[in-house]
Amino acid sequence: YIVLSVTLIICNITEIPAAIVTVVKAAFNPSAVTGGVVGSMIVAMQKGVARGIFSNEAGLGSAPIAAAAAQTKEPVRQGLVSMTGTFIDTIIICTLTGLAILVTGQWSGSLEGAPMTQAAFSSVFGTFGEIALTLSLVLFAFTTILGWSYYGERCFEFIFKSTKFLPLYRLIFVVMVALGGYLTLDVVWKIADIVNGLMALPNLIALLVLSPIIIKETKSYFERHK
Repeated sequence: YIVLSVTLIICNITEIPAAIVTVVKAAFNPSAVTGGVVGSMIVAMQKGVARGIFSNEAGLGSAPIAAAAAQTKEPVRQGLVSMTGTFIDTIIICTLTGLAILVTGQWSGSLEGAPMTQAAFSSVFGTFGEIALTLSLVLFAFTTILGWSYYGERCFEFIFKSTKFLPLYRLIFVVMVALGGYLTLDVVWKIADIVNGLMALPNLIALLVLSPIIIKETKSYFERHK
């Protein structure tokens, strides 16, 4: 996916300056897109935060569930390793995707989500681009489903203090995955935003409470490894 995205951007390299200008203008003058200064700023911030969280889960408290299963003697080191996920997801993958959509001009069309990205790829690579992107999306989606299934199982096990209810959780999870294929993109985004917010709120409170311990452990780690 990265190779194809970079190749696509290079093929449209002359459009990069205009794409950057578009991003900057839309960021500082969202009212031109959505209408109304105050309302547009709120919408822009809400969309930015929601999509940012959706891309890397920063602050949700989900990624630490996987990190907690790692075998390590240094929790700070494991935390630093986990932070690379945010960099790869948002800075690399999302930036390449955004640039690919902008330099091909697909952002101004009527398509949304994956079809818009697919149109961007097909504009340069033709049918091969559509197939390659579809395969990439299948892998992205499948690994995401596996990851969230694991997160849910650990939480379900923690709540009920037993593994005997896991088949019930797995049944509910599979049904929800199936329903996701029938819902519209707008409904899926809204549901995702709501449940992400429900996860983020208690986790952010916990982060604030635990911040003195995090600062103490981080300072200790770096002092011991200078």
